Amino acid sequence: MNIEKRKSVARWIGISSGIAVILCTGYLIGSYALARYQAAHEKSLVESMEEAVKLDAEVSVELTAERERQTAKSLKRRSWNDWAAVMLVIGAACFLTSMNWRKALEGDPALTLEKLERFRQVAGSSSRVLEAPLCTLETGDEPQIDLAIVQQLVDQEGRAPDAAIPILREIQLHYGYLPDEALKRVCELTDITPAQIAGTSTFYSQFRQSPIGEHLVKVCHGTACHVSGVVQITEELHRYLSIPPDGDTDPSRTFTLEKVACLGCCSLAPVIMIDDHTVGRLTPAEACHALQVVESEEGA
Repeated sequence: MNIEKRKSVARWIGISSGIAVILCTGYLIGSYALARYQAAHEKSLVESMEEAVKLDAEVSVELTAERERQTAKSLKRRSWNDWAAVMLVIGAACFLTSMNWRKALEGDPALTLEKLERFRQVAGSSSRVLEAPLCTLETGDEPQIDLAIVQQLVDQEGRAPDAAIPILREIQLHYGYLPDEALKRVCELTDITPAQIAGTSTFYSQFRQSPIGEHLVKVCHGTACHVSGVVQITEELHRYLSIPPDGDTDPSRTFTLEKVACLGCCSLAPVIMIDDHTVGRLTPAEACHALQVVESEEGA
């Protein structure tokens, strides 16, 4: 399933679950208001029949029947309310999950437009384009890289503009991120422009413009983890690793934090994954301790 279809599915789930939340909320409010309105009338009816029983014993049969009717009605209303409450919770969970999914698929369009405009300004001539940096690293200088693989990837994927995404994907698989030198080399060998590379690489959130750390820490921000306090855990990990608010890798490039929509371990919420090792039911302090364990194992 391509990204547009996934966006469409996420949008459909969001709209459907949003409508379900609205309908269930409206039903519960209406049911409560109706119950309050009818309660006074039904209570008055029972009291009047109780008074009538004092004068006519035969009215007791009608009184018993009325009480049974009100009890059955109350139980039926409670059953419907319970179902509406369950559907409300499920709908809310689906809505939040679909919003997180859509956000992850859409990436950061504002950043894309900003970088795209910058490249349009420097794209006056081919020589100026190749001298201009394609992206700016947030943590230190970019290490020296071997560009031999770029020629192979171009020969494999093609030189047309529509080969931009496959080439970028393969470059990231090889280097772990998108190095400036590799992107410049792509522009030299193909018909892909720097503006196209900037727009594509910043629009899709799976592309990285800086080297990844030695250890990848995936922090689950699904619904279960979100309500269990993963936001506080993420903030504490950023503080512990001295990662700036707009960054994801610590200065020593030991750890890279990556927010993910779901790790599939909702019963362990809140949960993180350090490389291939899952750690769950965490507090902010315990999450930092898990990183300390990794550091101590490396130092041993």
